[in-house]
Amino acid sequence: MSFDINGVLADMASAMKGAVGDNWEKVKPTADLFLQRKKERLELLAELRITGDLTPEKFESRLQDEKLVAEAELNAVSVISKATAQRAANAAMEVVGKAVATAIATAL
Repeated sequence: MSFDINGVLADMASAMKGAVGDNWEKVKPTADLFLQRKKERLELLAELRITGDLTPEKFESRLQDEKLVAEAELNAVSVISKATAQRAANAAMEVVGKAVATAIATAL
């Protein structure tokens, strides 16, 4: 399987950093904690999708759930707005989705 969870997590952190801009230093501890706590779950979701054990619709639904959790955790950081938290969560989950799609395409 050509899915590197550590690389994906690093890309997710970069995407979140880009989404929150100047607030990154304030958000970084929360974002890092979220990514580390979700590492195994995201890796499992990716594996299930790549092997075909999870349909695209179910995968997207699960990513949406993870996005909402990320947004809630980022909203706990009072220095950023709700819109910024949403952008960061969206950016992070887009990275996972693209990495899984790439892994599927290279496996075919």
